[in-house]
Amino acid sequence: MDFPPRQRTRTSRGDSPMRVPREFDEPGWVEGEEPLEPPHEPDPGTPEETQIEYVEVVPGLGAPAPPPPRRRSETLMRVLWAIPLAIMAITVVAIGGEVFAIAMVLFAAAGLTELFAMTARARPFQLVAIAASTGMIAAAHFGDSFHMVLAGVAFFPVMFFAMVRRESLHGVTWSAAITVFGLIWIALPFAHAVLLRDLPLHGGALLVNVLVATIATDTFAYIGGRMFGRRQLAPAISPNKTVEGLVLGFIGGTMAFWFAGLYQDWLSGTDALLMGLAIAAIAPIGDLFESALKRDLDVKDSGRIFGPHGGVLDRLDGVLFTVVAGYYLSLAIVY
Repeated sequence: MDFPPRQRTRTSRGDSPMRVPREFDEPGWVEGEEPLEPPHEPDPGTPEETQIEYVEVVPGLGAPAPPPPRRRSETLMRVLWAIPLAIMAITVVAIGGEVFAIAMVLFAAAGLTELFAMTARARPFQLVAIAASTGMIAAAHFGDSFHMVLAGVAFFPVMFFAMVRRESLHGVTWSAAITVFGLIWIALPFAHAVLLRDLPLHGGALLVNVLVATIATDTFAYIGGRMFGRRQLAPAISPNKTVEGLVLGFIGGTMAFWFAGLYQDWLSGTDALLMGLAIAAIAPIGDLFESALKRDLDVKDSGRIFGPHGGVLDRLDGVLFTVVAGYYLSLAIVY
């Protein structure tokens, strides 16, 4: 195929084509037309880089990238939520008795609800679990550890009747497994919190020591990871946790329990140090345990009951392990 010959643009002076200066030979400029203004030459006295404005551009969009999100507002929200929660926790522990037991019933019910929401596909027996949890905590308060275990075992016949009432038995094994798992992981520790608080004379102080050491372990682990973290602790479970954070958290939690023992003449420094070592070693296990479950269930937060702090399981994952250890350590060392 033959293309028509290109027509030359001629000037008014003659038929010879316009000679194009090299610096004007740019795309979009038509031969025969004088440019509106010559190319801009930078001022020799002014550094060239001062005349260029550098703008960060998002690939594919051609627009300036938004500024990075600020963490200050998120931290402020966490502090605003943490203050009333801390006051509430101190008040409930100080009052003790039935008030503390009722608070544990509510926390256990909230934790079970979060777990069963994450595992809804297994169709766990939620009402049966909450009723059994309430019975276990009540038995721990009005009885002892034996009555607590007896109340937990007594719910199995109730769960059986709930199983046979379903239209089909398909999947009831998973339903029962998740229900029992929730009682062991969530209800049993809250019942142990009641047992620890109800210990004579020093139960309240020991519970506070356990909570302080658990929180200190988590806090110092966070600080250590942010400041010195280099080696990941368990990347498959929680990529943000580091070995350096674990070490600093262990030291901080141990010293927090020991420091609290300095103001308690009934608890020697050696006993406080031993209990602190145990609590600080167990607390990260509870944290990683919940993180592994959320990783498997593809869930970021277990709930939103505590606002930016997440759910009950997010905030008390370490406590679910340390409060059980704290009770039996107290029996072995203090009583």
